[in-house]
Amino acid sequence: MSGPYLSEDEVSAARARELVEAGAAWLLDVREAFEWESGHAPDAHHIPMAELGERQHELPEDQQILVICAVGGRSRRVTDALLQADYPAANVAGGMLAWQAAGGAVSAPDGPPGPVSDPGRPPGASA
Repeated sequence: MSGPYLSEDEVSAARARELVEAGAAWLLDVREAFEWESGHAPDAHHIPMAELGERQHELPEDQQILVICAVGGRSRRVTDALLQADYPAANVAGGMLAWQAAGGAVSAPDGPPGPVSDPGRPPGASA
């Protein structure tokens, strides 16, 4: 890797927002489709974790990649795999819940933005 990449492998949601808004990072959302549809960062690119192997060609090789999920577990695993494959990747600590709590924009495809859904639970599912 070369270029102005982060030296750390994890960033706060606030720092991630700054980097994405400045055009200095490519935000990769690895959540499932139902999670993405409930609300996502407007500039995010959606590749669910299970599809990453077959869609790896969609990842930029010359940009800082910030990986986000719901709370940070899946994105941590993806970040570790990307780093092993020599991609400039960093995990967004706390995931979309932290992104939203830090004031990050959230949009939904079929209406106004709403709260990010409870991790791992489809909208409307009982607790």
